[in-house]
Amino acid sequence: MTSLRVLGIDPGLTRCGVGVVDVDRARRGTLVHVGVIRTPIDAPIGERLAAVAAGIREVLETHRPDAVAVERVFAQQNSHTVMGTAQASGVALLLAAEAGLPAATHTPSEVKAAVTGYGSADKKQVQSMIARILRLDAPPQPADAADALAIALCHAWRRDAADPGSGGGLTPAQRAWADAERVARTYVRSAR
Repeated sequence: MTSLRVLGIDPGLTRCGVGVVDVDRARRGTLVHVGVIRTPIDAPIGERLAAVAAGIREVLETHRPDAVAVERVFAQQNSHTVMGTAQASGVALLLAAEAGLPAATHTPSEVKAAVTGYGSADKKQVQSMIARILRLDAPPQPADAADALAIALCHAWRRDAADPGSGGGLTPAQRAWADAERVARTYVRSAR
C-alpha cells in the first residue's frame, strides 16, 4: 500500500469532527475530507446519537478509509459532557467494527504531541499545524474539524513509527513524539 487513508473522529454530541486524510510512505498528508456533524442540544439523546451515526456512516461510505482513529475519552469535570463524548466515541468504534475496519483510540496529548511536538498545545496551535502539514490556505474551522484531522494524522504516523520499512524522514514534531514514546516505554519497563 503506497498510502493509508484514515478517518479521524473527534467525538461529541453537539459537534463531532470528522476528517479524512491520505498519508503516503514519506509521511506526507493530503486532505480528503473535513467536516463537523452537528446535533441540536435539545434533541433526545437517541436522536442525537443516530444523527452522529448517520454522519459517520456517510463519510465511511463516501471516502472508504483504510482505518478509523477516535480521540480517547478522558475524565473531565463536567460528567454530562464526558458521557456524551463517550457515547459518540462508542458509536464511532461500533461503525468501524461493522465496516470491518481497524480502529484505534488516541489521547488528546498523544495527538497534540504528534502534530505540534508538544502534548499540551492549545487549539490554535493544533489548527495552525494542521494547516501547515496539509498545505491548507487557512486552518480548518471549527477546532473540532482540525482535531479530527490531527487524530487521523497521529494514527497514520503511529502506524509508520511501528513499521521500520516505512521510509521517509520525520518532522521535528514527529521526532519529539517518537522520543517521548521511547522514554515512556523505558519508564514503564523500569517501573515493573
